[in-house]
Amino acid sequence: MCETAKEIEDFPKTVEQGLQKKFRKTIWCPFVKAINRYELIQPGDKIAVCISGGKDSMLMAKLFQILKRHNKIPFELEFLVMDPGYSPANREQIEHNAKKLNVPVTIFESPIFDSVFEIEKSSCYLCARMRRGYLYSKAKELGCNKIALGHHYDDVIETILMGMLYGAQIQTMMPKLHSTNFEGMELIRPMYMVREEDVMAWRDYYGLDFLRCACKFTEMAAKRGTGDSNSKRLEVKELIRELKKKNPYVESNIFSSVENVNLSTVIAYKEQGVKHSFLEWYDTRKGEAEDE
Repeated sequence: MCETAKEIEDFPKTVEQGLQKKFRKTIWCPFVKAINRYELIQPGDKIAVCISGGKDSMLMAKLFQILKRHNKIPFELEFLVMDPGYSPANREQIEHNAKKLNVPVTIFESPIFDSVFEIEKSSCYLCARMRRGYLYSKAKELGCNKIALGHHYDDVIETILMGMLYGAQIQTMMPKLHSTNFEGMELIRPMYMVREEDVMAWRDYYGLDFLRCACKFTEMAAKRGTGDSNSKRLEVKELIRELKKKNPYVESNIFSSVENVNLSTVIAYKEQGVKHSFLEWYDTRKGEAEDE
């Protein structure tokens, strides 16, 4: 059934009302909770909301629009889309969705896909680093002091397990970070406590269609059958799904594990790039750690 002009015009408002009512508990409240809990926004901030074209970042854009209207803290927004070499069809889909949801995007181009296309080793990592650099640079040019990325709760717990299983390290995806290469800039992740299944429920409820992965390298890797970080993430997704069948709390336990680190029971750890061993304090803290 064709939509009327009135329905098309009212669609963004309908989506915003739905986020505050139907999806209030599952999306809106976790979004606000993360912002408050991790102090992601301060008065006077100008935030570049980075939109990749996927479901997570586009939802984040709508949530920020609502927040700006109702928040008592004064802050400004720029909705930033970087085209790293999308096909015309993918670029058109991003522009269509932004218009449909009434998100006023600023689009700029970069040569990232062409730069990493021939690099097979760690290409996804390199692509992500380059993307971030271009986003920081453009955001700073627009007068922003922060960039917001759409990583969600599931990204966080998957990153924790990927670090352990494939990187031999315990670390998490932080809710906010100071940039080391762009002075005065920060990265924030306001979707930090929003579940991916709830994002998908929102997308499907409104019949929205977003980009999945539009990377040239991923398409070629799939044809060649070569692995990359995306395949590892899929493996971890499946592992968590299987573990959840026996333990329904496994996801929240993984998330909480990096909030409850007991340094007295850790063999070694890094702080500010310097590695420390338990042997440094072992003889001076007798009795502090119980025998296991």
